[in-house]
Amino acid sequence: MRWILGALALVLAATTARAEISSDAVRIGVLNDQSGPYADLAGPGSVVAAQMAADDFGGTVGGKPIKILVADHQNKADIGLSIARQWYGPDHVDMIIDFTNSAIALAVQSLAKEQNKLAIFTSASSSDLTGPACTATGIGWTHNNWSNAVAPIRGLMKQGSDSFFFLTADYAFGRSLEADATAEITRLGGTVKGSVRHPLNTADFSSFLLQAQGSGAKVVMLANAGADLIGSLKQSVEFGISPKQQVTAPVVYLSDVHSMGLKDAQGLLLMQSWYWDTDDKTRAWAKRYFAKMNRMPNDSHVGVYSAITHYLEAIRHAGTADTGPVVAAMKAAPVEDIFTAHGEIQSNNKLVFDRLLLRVKKPEESKYPWDYLEKVATIPAKEAFLAPELTGCAMAK
Repeated sequence: MRWILGALALVLAATTARAEISSDAVRIGVLNDQSGPYADLAGPGSVVAAQMAADDFGGTVGGKPIKILVADHQNKADIGLSIARQWYGPDHVDMIIDFTNSAIALAVQSLAKEQNKLAIFTSASSSDLTGPACTATGIGWTHNNWSNAVAPIRGLMKQGSDSFFFLTADYAFGRSLEADATAEITRLGGTVKGSVRHPLNTADFSSFLLQAQGSGAKVVMLANAGADLIGSLKQSVEFGISPKQQVTAPVVYLSDVHSMGLKDAQGLLLMQSWYWDTDDKTRAWAKRYFAKMNRMPNDSHVGVYSAITHYLEAIRHAGTADTGPVVAAMKAAPVEDIFTAHGEIQSNNKLVFDRLLLRVKKPEESKYPWDYLEKVATIPAKEAFLAPELTGCAMAK
């Protein structure tokens, strides 16, 4: 990894020559859904990726061991916040990563700011995290709702699909995704025929899908994720919504496609931060991951690996695990690794990078296991993410 010497000099000048890691270890907490509707898209796979990052770094940084802690927040904000408070406090955790659930991520982000600790979001995607709710101690690493929604909507609008109905997960993530998508639809001259919101981890989507059918919208957008996405998409097929209406979903993970099967998922247009079958390097990393998990990684999994590696590099170069100098060192250096060739952390603490617009293959197009996606386009970073000054983040320049 190349480090920008001039910027790094400023970072090091802000620390003392005798700066060091004061604790007995550098502790990283993986906080996510380990057993519920978001377990496949992050869950145990994120823990494996985190441990791979620690092991590949040599298991130590600044002469101190790297320890990975794990907890399941069960998609309950009070449980997630309680775990984070214990970790940041008595357990001396330096950084918490992943989250899956945006409501929990937003709550922990406030706590991290209060306690001057670091939080990195690799699977929580509310745009507010690096928008109106941004903080100096929270970093968005992979996708966000604006980035996931905008490119597919632009593609659909070009095809004449200009009216939408939303089936939305009723919490911070879903509401943020619907708001970002609605703003772009409106900007492009499209219309939103209506929306309906469902509780997290819903089993029966029949009443919601009937409303979508009755709306007359050309596109039914599933503003949900994980098990909710899989269930609503499968049931939309059973209801025969297609081909009269096009069903699409901005937040789709490789694990979702695997669970749905190509027969039901074929044709979905989706944004991805990374795909395992892109080149020899991504395939080699995915093969290592597969040996441990017996499944291919999502982009959120490799995002955990990337974020932790960059974080550890920053500790090594700053000579301390203190949050301020570490965040400064992380922002001073480009991100060039298995996740992205040229990532940059913007002033609103959002990592930006080129993203992939992909389409789910037809069953007959898949040639080998996990061969599910084909590239439609590479979306440059400046188009894939909102400019900092437009996010509503007070830190943005």
